[in-house]
Amino acid sequence: MTVHDTARLLPAMPVLRDHCRALATLEAILCPDALFRHYTFDAHWSATEELASMSNGAGDEFSIVFSPAGAYVRGFDHESPMSPYVHDAVWPGVVDEVPEVFRRYVDEPAFSDGVGFPSVTACLWRTAGDDAWRTGAIDFPAACDPDGSDYLFEHLTDRSAETYQAFAEDAHEVPVDLDAVRHVLALRPLTDEVVAALNPKLTLAGLAGPAGPAGQSAVTGPPRTGR
Repeated sequence: MTVHDTARLLPAMPVLRDHCRALATLEAILCPDALFRHYTFDAHWSATEELASMSNGAGDEFSIVFSPAGAYVRGFDHESPMSPYVHDAVWPGVVDEVPEVFRRYVDEPAFSDGVGFPSVTACLWRTAGDDAWRTGAIDFPAACDPDGSDYLFEHLTDRSAETYQAFAEDAHEVPVDLDAVRHVLALRPLTDEVVAALNPKLTLAGLAGPAGPAGQSAVTGPPRTGR
């Protein structure tokens, strides 16, 4: 699987945004310590932009900027043979065709570690008027999951409650209530009962992050820098 397959499997932008918010809410409930959350969502990354993020704490991550112009997706797999840290440059085609309206995100300081090139092995975008997700024309190396897309975006392309439950039980080493996961992913209003089903040590009032639509929590992710 490559970013080309991911482009065919990602949902429309509003659906993707809602799902990212739901993932961030689930992580905030299951993992009150923000340092150990895999998914976050910053509803106020700027006055006009929102940022959905994933980090596994081991060097793999993605960032999705939602803006009036559309959405820009950057993924980085630190073990990918396409890593710019292997070649001292971004793999040909990954960001070459990013449209001008999203070009500033390619060089966003928050999406690199200051070594002179973006931390990116997979990139997608979709303008507000587009009817599909777009990627660059890429000649992929012969490898399983060469750009990391299959792993990085697994909970965006497979949005089932069962898939997230299996992941969360492994990542957080706790039992995870499937009905409660379904409740959050369906964007139903959060209740004390749902929060307690996921984390008996947490209350709805104690859930960090400003309330979003349908009672979802928007949990702040990486800061916006350099602009």
